[in-house]
Amino acid sequence: MLLKLIPDNTHIPFMKIRSFAYVVSLLLILASAALFFSRGLNLGIDFIGGSTIEILTPEPANIGNIRALLEKLDLGDVSVQEFGEPRDVLIRFQEQPGGEEAQKEAQIRVENALQTNIEGVSIRSTSFIGPKVSSELARDGILAVSLSVAAVLVYIWFRFEWQFGLGAVIALVHDVLLTVGFFSITQLDFNLSIIAAILTIVGYSLNDTVVVYDRVRENMRKYRKMPLPELIDRSINDTLSRTVMTSLTTLIALFALYFFGGPVIQGFTAAMIWGIVIGTYSSIFIASPVLILLHLRSTAFIGDEKDQDSDQDGDGNLTKVPAP
Repeated sequence: MLLKLIPDNTHIPFMKIRSFAYVVSLLLILASAALFFSRGLNLGIDFIGGSTIEILTPEPANIGNIRALLEKLDLGDVSVQEFGEPRDVLIRFQEQPGGEEAQKEAQIRVENALQTNIEGVSIRSTSFIGPKVSSELARDGILAVSLSVAAVLVYIWFRFEWQFGLGAVIALVHDVLLTVGFFSITQLDFNLSIIAAILTIVGYSLNDTVVVYDRVRENMRKYRKMPLPELIDRSINDTLSRTVMTSLTTLIALFALYFFGGPVIQGFTAAMIWGIVIGTYSSIFIASPVLILLHLRSTAFIGDEKDQDSDQDGDGNLTKVPAP
C-alpha cells in the first residue's frame, strides 16, 4: 500500500527549486555554527570525564527508580543502564567541580544512597574517567568521522567521476554539520553513542546518494543530449519510490525505539531520526544538484560505448531510450 503513495512515473521538477534549497541549507549551516559556538553541546561523560560505578542488585534492577534516586543527589549528568544480566547496572555521572576530592565525595554519596535505599545491593567496581581520557575519546571520535568522509570521497571517485565524489562529500559534510546543530539546539546528551549515530548517518546518506548517482550515470549513457538538470530530475524520480519506502520503514522502527526504548538510547535514536530526514533531503537537493555546479559532462562516459549498442540507430547515432 505504501508503494502506491509514490507512483513509478513521477515527474517532480526538483532542480527548479535547487537555488532555494541551497539558500535553506546555507542558512541552516550558519545557524548550526552559531549555535555550536554560542551554546555548545551538552557533552556526556565520555567527553567531559566522570565516574563509573558497577552494582549488582539482588533482584532485576528497576532502572527508573535508581535514576530517580540519583537525580536527587544533584550530580549533574547521570546515566543508568543495564549491562549483561538484568541485575547488573552501570551508573555513570559527570566530573564534579572541585577536583579529585569532590569526585571521591560524590562517589561515596552515590554508594551510600544505593546501599540505603536498595537492600542487598553490592558495589562491584568504581572507576574514574579523567580529562585526559575524555579528550582522547573526543579526538578519536572526530578522527573517525573525518576518516569515514575521506574514505567516501575515495570510493565514489573511483566508482564514478570526481564530480560525484566531491558532491557526495559535500552532502555528507552538510549532514554532519546539521546534526551537530540539531544537538546544539536540543541539548541532548552528546556522547560516544552519538558518534556511532553520526557514522551510521554517513553510511545511510551515502547509500541514498549512490543509488541516485548510479541512475544518473545510467541515464547519462542513454540520453547524451538531454540537459543535465532534466536528466538529474529524471534520475531522482526514477529512484524516488525506493527512497521514500526505505526512509519510511526505517523511521517507523526508529520512532518505536525513541518512544519505547527508554532514555538510554533516546539520544541515539533521535540522532538517527534526524539523520534519515536530513540524509534523504541532501541526497536529492545537495548531492544531485551539485553535479550541475561542477559541470558534469556526459563525455565522461564515452569510454562505455560497448554498453550503448541498444541505444544506437543504424548509423551509429545515439538515440533516446525509455528508462527501465
